[in-house]
Amino acid sequence: MTIEVGTQAPDFTLPTDGNGELSLSSLKGKKVVLYFYPKDSTPGCTTQAKGFRDEMAAFEAENCVIVGASKDTVKRHDNFKTKQELNFSLVSDAEGDLCETYGVWQEKKMYGKTFMGIVRSTFLIDENGVVQKVWPKVKVKGHIEEVLEVVKEI
Repeated sequence: MTIEVGTQAPDFTLPTDGNGELSLSSLKGKKVVLYFYPKDSTPGCTTQAKGFRDEMAAFEAENCVIVGASKDTVKRHDNFKTKQELNFSLVSDAEGDLCETYGVWQEKKMYGKTFMGIVRSTFLIDENGVVQKVWPKVKVKGHIEEVLEVVKEI
């Protein structure tokens, strides 16, 4: 399944770091940057998370929250969030349902091997739950700035 711009973002309720729980529907009235990343504490994922962390005030000024999603466990999220001093929620999609729903669980190739994994992707959802922008196959460098620019436009 692929999520198209202009469609209602599929709702979810998942466990978060700190033994919390987060539903997309609970964020209605705010813009949401929902970003999918492969794995906590890997170089690219750490750089991306720290980028969102460092720009949090600018996103908040636009009535926007950041939500990171991966298949890592809540315990791994807790460790990652503490170590990197992250100031936004990380949802644990351990079963992979959210990744499937948003179409980010795909075949990947690395070092000549083919495997299934999370393709780094970002979705910008408006205050009414409608997808406004999709960034598939994200490259970390410059991505946070680009997302913030679009958030300011909607």
